Amino acid sequence: MPFLQSLSRLPFRLYFLALFALCAGELCFGVLYLQGIKGLEPCPMCIMQRYALLGVGLVALAAAIHNRGPRVHGALVTLIALAGGGVAVRQSWLQWNPPAVSECGPDLEFLLESFPLTELLPKLFHGAGDCSAVDWTFLGLSIANWGLVTFTGVVIATLWMILRRPLR
Repeated sequence: MPFLQSLSRLPFRLYFLALFALCAGELCFGVLYLQGIKGLEPCPMCIMQRYALLGVGLVALAAAIHNRGPRVHGALVTLIALAGGGVAVRQSWLQWNPPAVSECGPDLEFLLESFPLTELLPKLFHGAGDCSAVDWTFLGLSIANWGLVTFTGVVIATLWMILRRPLR
């Protein structure tokens, strides 16, 4: 396990900075390439995963700048990644087990303009729109599947970093 030993010697700031770069790269890929170039419109569950990815990235950036130890920032990253992973699990399940009648609900812009926040959040989590559609795949995995892989990796790596390393 020399690889894990060498990883455990890296400063926390470097881990959190790399995590921020990963989140920024994935957000840019989704917004600029998939949405901007490929023309794929995100469903509400995709939007929620983007917000979770943004949250993870911002907390990781704060941790890299703040440099006060990994525990508080690591816990926040883990909680946000668990929430994003939960949405990714639900969307992946919908894609693997699509409903008998696929209904496309209103898009996110319409929902934001039409409903107050207290009514909007349940509608977003309900999956208004066709969240079961698989419009893009890479290595046989959909965008939601890759989101689940990302959030799972973030949770595992962050827990490993805060539990395996002595605080400095």
